[in-house]
Amino acid sequence: MVKLKVLIEKEKLAKAVKKGNLACPGCNLNLAFRHAMAALENNAIIVVPACCTSVIQGFGHGYGLNIPIFNCAFASSAAVASGMARMMKRRDPNVNIVVWAGDGGTADIGFATLSGAAERDEDIIYVMYDNEGYQNTGAQKSGSTPRGAKTTTTVTGKRSPKKSVAKMMVAQGVPYVATASAVYPLDLYDKIYRAAHEFKGHFRFIQIHTPCPPGWQVQTQDVVKVGKLSVETGYWILYEAVHGKVTISSKSRRYQDPAKRAPIEEWMKYQGRFKNITPELVKQLEEDIQFEWEEILKLTQ
Repeated sequence: MVKLKVLIEKEKLAKAVKKGNLACPGCNLNLAFRHAMAALENNAIIVVPACCTSVIQGFGHGYGLNIPIFNCAFASSAAVASGMARMMKRRDPNVNIVVWAGDGGTADIGFATLSGAAERDEDIIYVMYDNEGYQNTGAQKSGSTPRGAKTTTTVTGKRSPKKSVAKMMVAQGVPYVATASAVYPLDLYDKIYRAAHEFKGHFRFIQIHTPCPPGWQVQTQDVVKVGKLSVETGYWILYEAVHGKVTISSKSRRYQDPAKRAPIEEWMKYQGRFKNITPELVKQLEEDIQFEWEEILKLTQ
């Protein structure tokens, strides 16, 4: 694992995220982007569909990200990146083509082109930053929103479980799939670095959990705590899958045992989106967590 001192130095050199950009206070997306671009040493072209990153990057003299970005329509990011990767294979094959898309543009609107690019094994790193809703447009429900969460389109709480996009990519045979979290920067860095160097030439998928202060109704000072509790409750599982074989990452390994997990209520109490949730929905969310663990652990054998 990369050392913290090395990561800090690489982030200083990359300067991928500029100060004073248009991100919300406490935005974990900003953190994830900074860590990821340090791992890539800014050697990338970023394809961005409509999402929070479209706002953060700014425009004109307010440009907030120090890396080439190509903006595209919501559903087309993986298709656009496919063409770009084929062009760069002729011009400069060392450049990483990276899709940087939210869960709305990945789990929902962009899933068709994502699945197509995965099936063709395009030379792309596809990063889904998962803030669990359409946060850029007012916190509507996405396929990645967890059961019970209140959004502007599920005012009494979502009734269906969170869509497991990373697991779907494993099932599709993607050579390298990983999950990460913005609040575990060393783990995130290592996974981006590994995707870029060990699996270059293939399609790679990384899903980064990025807690959203306004969308989740979390106080800014509690965002990192909520991100860590996402892992400590077992809700967010950190793992890597190489050619379908899963390895649970060190930060998540102990939470295979339900007895070692923090109570899910501890995670929920910091989030206004779970205000007044019923005991029945809490129980269903716990069952969703256990089901996901059982499904992932089957892939470790």
